[in-house]
Amino acid sequence: MLTKTKKQKVIKEVAIHATDTGSPEVQIAMLSKRIEELTKHLKKNNKDNHSRRGLLGMVADRRKHLKYLQKTAPKRYDAIMKKVVEK
Repeated sequence: MLTKTKKQKVIKEVAIHATDTGSPEVQIAMLSKRIEELTKHLKKNNKDNHSRRGLLGMVADRRKHLKYLQKTAPKRYDAIMKKVVEK
């Protein structure tokens, strides 16, 4: 689970403007951070199938956001891939 401070830090890294919370870049960054944390959880708790299902949903959601961004704004897509996804 992401704490409020972690969310603010992630948003600050990729936000387009000061009050940006819903742009595809921010959503992709938030999903990437949640996926990263849930992956760590699943390494310790490999039988937690409910969390695994949630993880698969988040990965699919992030993939949809990335596909949308690639179709509408290729330059922004390249930037977000370098910042967040390929860490």
